[in-house]
Amino acid sequence: MHKFRIALLPLFLWTLSFSALAQDAAPSTPPAAAPGATTPAPPAAETSFSRPPASFDEVMDRVVQREHLFMAQIRHMRPMVETYLQDVKTDAANITTPTGDQYFLGRLNMTQGGPEDTSFMGQPGFGHRMLDHLTGLYQMRFLPMGFAQMVVLDPDFQKKFYNFTLVRREFLGEVRCLVIDVEPKESKRPGRFVGRIWVEDQDYNVVRFNGTYHSKPGSNFYLHFDSWRLNMRPGTWLPAYIYSEESNFKYGASKSLHFRAQTRLWGYDLKALNKNSEFTQILVDSPQGVKDESSAGADASPVVAERMWERQAEDNAVERMQRIGLLAPAGDVDKVLQTVVNNLLVTNNIDLQTDVRCRVLLTSPLESFTIGHTIVISRGLLDVLPDEASLAMVLAHELSHIVLGQRFDTKLAFEDRLFFPDELSFERLDFQRSPAEENAADAKAIELLKNSPYKDKLGSAGLFLKALQQSAPALPNLLRPHMGNSFDEDSVVRMSALIQSAPQLDPKRTDQIAALPLGGRIKLDPWTDQVELAKAKPVALTSAKEKMPFELTPFFPYLTHLSTPNGENAALTDTSPK
Repeated sequence: MHKFRIALLPLFLWTLSFSALAQDAAPSTPPAAAPGATTPAPPAAETSFSRPPASFDEVMDRVVQREHLFMAQIRHMRPMVETYLQDVKTDAANITTPTGDQYFLGRLNMTQGGPEDTSFMGQPGFGHRMLDHLTGLYQMRFLPMGFAQMVVLDPDFQKKFYNFTLVRREFLGEVRCLVIDVEPKESKRPGRFVGRIWVEDQDYNVVRFNGTYHSKPGSNFYLHFDSWRLNMRPGTWLPAYIYSEESNFKYGASKSLHFRAQTRLWGYDLKALNKNSEFTQILVDSPQGVKDESSAGADASPVVAERMWERQAEDNAVERMQRIGLLAPAGDVDKVLQTVVNNLLVTNNIDLQTDVRCRVLLTSPLESFTIGHTIVISRGLLDVLPDEASLAMVLAHELSHIVLGQRFDTKLAFEDRLFFPDELSFERLDFQRSPAEENAADAKAIELLKNSPYKDKLGSAGLFLKALQQSAPALPNLLRPHMGNSFDEDSVVRMSALIQSAPQLDPKRTDQIAALPLGGRIKLDPWTDQVELAKAKPVALTSAKEKMPFELTPFFPYLTHLSTPNGENAALTDTSPK
């Protein structure tokens, strides 16, 4: 028997306080530049901007030129786009809590007429507006691609349609920006942007815009939003985050709208991510590595053949999910998860013969499941778990499915079953377990945890489950899985035995963190789909309202410039495929 010989590894990266994971809403600002200072332009051979702009009018010429280039580039890209929205209310103590939620997932397709979608959710009625009236009723309906429209400042952005006012210079992270107010001229047609833009002062790309689109009273409505772009390739800034909020939007006779929404985009470079590197690299095996194994026999035994068949189905599913853009490539976060899994296996003296792998699902809904010997846990679930013991609870449950030998449907070992459109992924890739299997995994997980390094720290895991149970009625879409099992099945919370030994849940205590807001733990690279643990500075909570379990917050990414290998900026040319 092959035995594990892995030492227990403490996860100091995961054992962080909530305050260390909160988003830093006020990044440090580099020293302000001297008045009138400009960034030297790259040589003429490297960029069409051969000299600094001579006037603000010339600055705006360059901004418009860059925005047109952006539109040409984005029309050739098909990133994933996800919007999660929470209806909220504010009580007498000024604490905001969710009262309902909605969730959309699709692939963005920017056409000449505006954004279109390929929905993974089967949602009809995707359109271009933010909100729509239901005929004859004074009720509001969110249109998913209305949020995706917020990646575009204006499809026909031209100086003749707008008045521009320079406000100041300001740093966003390491990027020095010109802050400019933008307002449509008198001939306002619906859909023109009104608000403020941030323009980086090297190549004059718009990196952030904050405001809304002009609308006529009594017609369609546009929501307010804060849209951010990241420098994903040298000279290329692409949409990554959009935050939208309305606090007192009046409609109908006496109704108002109060909500928060986050939109994330990723999967820009899926073709490069998934190309077969075997034909782009030359690999030469050394003569010493070649052995004649004919004496040992080439055929697998029935048991080994069964394991190989299961692994083939497992690998097919994992690879297909990564090609779609649903699963992050293998990386450092996986290693953190696998360390916890190894701690559970070693302390329980379990030898599975086959390695257990961990991967990150890139979506927000809280779910985890197994694909053979691969444990998958969603980015949203990793975001809200408060500590390492809570993470161990989730992983122990999924590991128990593997330890108990619960069956994995190997139909995906047949390659033709992977031939389906991306938008049918949730229909074709189903890894749900029966209630009996879930209950058995719960019982086994408790046993694993009692013998683990986390046995004395499970109070926080129980608190997390209590907070989850309390929030479940208001957040059905956050808890509704698309590939695995829910944490809340018929009002029975997973691992409910831990709740009984957990402390009393007290929302008013700032030192008791039962769950984190969404977005506080995992950072996603929208170009490569790689994930990493966020590196936020510690922030002390000043009141209970800042705890925000399972809630949405604005985005404030730390912007940086990427450079070409020779250190120069990219040329202003349309490099999109023709």
